[in-house]
Amino acid sequence: MSEESVSQQGGAGARPQGLLQQMEELMAALNADLSALDADLQSAGGAGRPNDEERPDS
Repeated sequence: MSEESVSQQGGAGARPQGLLQQMEELMAALNADLSALDADLQSAGGAGRPNDEERPDS
């Protein structure tokens, strides 16, 4: 094993908590953005979006 491999493995125990927190923050931001987009689409009434009945069969 090279020294780089050992140092990466040694640091792996300390990094997941930071990565987990960062991922949770990113997911929360994504969820907020998607909620805002959903609200915008709901207020627009789905204009320009065909219903299932209007969609031609493929």
